[in-house]
Amino acid sequence: MLMIGLTGGIGSGKSEVSQRLAARGAVVIDADRIAREVVEPGTPGLARVVEVFGDEVLRPDGSLNREKLGTIVFADPGKLAALNAIVHPLVGERVAESQAKAADDAIVVYDVPLLAENGLAPMYDVVIVVDASDEIRLARLAEHRGMAEHDAKARIAAQASREDRLKIAHIVIDNDGSLDALDARVDEVWHDLQSRAARG
Repeated sequence: MLMIGLTGGIGSGKSEVSQRLAARGAVVIDADRIAREVVEPGTPGLARVVEVFGDEVLRPDGSLNREKLGTIVFADPGKLAALNAIVHPLVGERVAESQAKAADDAIVVYDVPLLAENGLAPMYDVVIVVDASDEIRLARLAEHRGMAEHDAKARIAAQASREDRLKIAHIVIDNDGSLDALDARVDEVWHDLQSRAARG
């Protein structure tokens, strides 16, 4: 089993890469999706978040208001650490369950937004960093997520710098260009991963 850590800053296009790797046969374990699942209504995770942050982080339907929680935690490193202390262990358990289900010869891609920040690079055989300039990332966040510029800048600033991410990369996927260019690059990377897996 080849274990790949896939990371990239917000707006870099990491999800696009993750989808393309899954389409080519990778087993993708998406830490962000799991992080959402562990705080869905009725979960112990959500109960704990409300205990720490109060009812104001809930929507009227009882689901987590991620935007509201985001504005609280991204402005305060202490609160971000408190949130991570709740969510990360729950995500870790779910990831371990998913990994146990993958075939022995699978190429397993862990889509981990905060891989660099949390010093997780040594856990993986290969670290792939999806990289894009800050200008392009800001434009994507405004266009695709409707994020205000100051919010987008705060999110980018709360994450590792591009330099810190690139330092831990075995493979870099430059995503400043078109989706066609990204497709071609993901093809190259997939062939590389398959040959690494075959070498064992």
